[in-house]
Amino acid sequence: MPGTDLSCFKAYDVRGRLGDNLDEDIAWRIGAGFAVALGCRRVVLGRDIRASSEALSAAVAEGLTGQGVEVLDLGLSGTEEMYFATTHFGADGGICVTASHNPMDYNGMKMVKAGSAPLDPATELAHVKALAEADDFTAAAKVGRVRPAEGARAAYVARVLSFVDIAALKPLKLLVNAGNGAAGPTFDALFAALTQNGAPFEVVRLHHDPDPTFPNGIPNPLLEENQPVTAAAVRAHGADLGIAWDGDFDRCFLFDAEGRFVPGEYVVGLLAEAFLVKEPGAKIVHDPRVVWNTQEIVSRHGGEAVQSRTGHAFVKQVMRDTRAVYGGEMSAHHYFRDFMACDSGMIPWLLVAELMSRRDQPLATLVDARRAAFPSSGEINFRVDDVARVVAGIEDTYAQHATSRDDTDGLSLAFDEWRFNLRASNTEPLLRLNVEARGDTGLLAARTEDLRRLIEAG
Repeated sequence: MPGTDLSCFKAYDVRGRLGDNLDEDIAWRIGAGFAVALGCRRVVLGRDIRASSEALSAAVAEGLTGQGVEVLDLGLSGTEEMYFATTHFGADGGICVTASHNPMDYNGMKMVKAGSAPLDPATELAHVKALAEADDFTAAAKVGRVRPAEGARAAYVARVLSFVDIAALKPLKLLVNAGNGAAGPTFDALFAALTQNGAPFEVVRLHHDPDPTFPNGIPNPLLEENQPVTAAAVRAHGADLGIAWDGDFDRCFLFDAEGRFVPGEYVVGLLAEAFLVKEPGAKIVHDPRVVWNTQEIVSRHGGEAVQSRTGHAFVKQVMRDTRAVYGGEMSAHHYFRDFMACDSGMIPWLLVAELMSRRDQPLATLVDARRAAFPSSGEINFRVDDVARVVAGIEDTYAQHATSRDDTDGLSLAFDEWRFNLRASNTEPLLRLNVEARGDTGLLAARTEDLRRLIEAG
């Protein structure tokens, strides 16, 4: 009903439970509100494979065209294809209908404005929400139309391939797990172009076909319980590199030839090195959760490390402000200056394959030394009754002994041989802890356990 609060609007995007706080009427209102708030004439629209996405996408398109907007329809696509096409076609904005890795009964939308820039949460996204809630739209004198975004995928593939020197690639066997999400068709287009240009890759596909029933579970390879299937397939097929994506493939996750999952913070370090070899002195953006490995690699290769708050809107803004060549988060979001400062799940694995080729080393060799030098706990999540009280208690216990402190995002305290970051989630009711150390796994385990006990004690 008009005037009701649309609780599907979150900090940076739209996510809601179908039939509860997200349906086709709400999608129509969001499409119309997006058009009015941004003054759009042309908008790119994509969608993931979820059963509800086609109908929700059609409703968004109807809301947009009712305000006179021309809609360039990507159909089934990844969020990053929407990012690319928005700039490629000079559109005023882009929307991807996707729930990524959320439960089956959820869906949502990721939105950008011209230049594929994120909407400012406090002004632009809030304006879209207010208009959608008011539901007081006047139809345009001339209704817009929907037409296919012709040539979008071919142009996207060309842009992604521009990040690597195909001639430098060596024979590698890839195991790819699309999780029955949207990644499969896009990977196939990318792989076909790689093959045509002489890339000596062999590929084994797992759970490759898009399937709205997700017969193998919702694709979220960050969850530890979802990793064994990819790991086992890597070992069974003798692959050199395992790659898995989430539902809209704006995140990719890597496995070495032994089937071991590579934590995101070490992938950030690898990609920082890959870019600094090509562009000495470049700026590299990282989030504040786990930093020592990335900072050491950037320093050793003559780059400049720049810290950002966690979250895509913050990282993208810092990328744009500093013209950093690359930015990475340990959550497997990787951002690229020459990809509209947006995140991609296809560019990272290509760059890692190129680095493996140039160094003539397996992924395990590239990563193991970094894991030994800077072991980390991985992100540990806690549900607590009073986040502020718990953080204050940790601060009282540790701050007086710290050698440095950083409040960029949560509480970060560093000591001579270890460091931790404790922050409230931007998107969930959780307190997140990350601990890292300098080459001492025993110290890491002890300090992590100390913090865990204090947090759980409240």
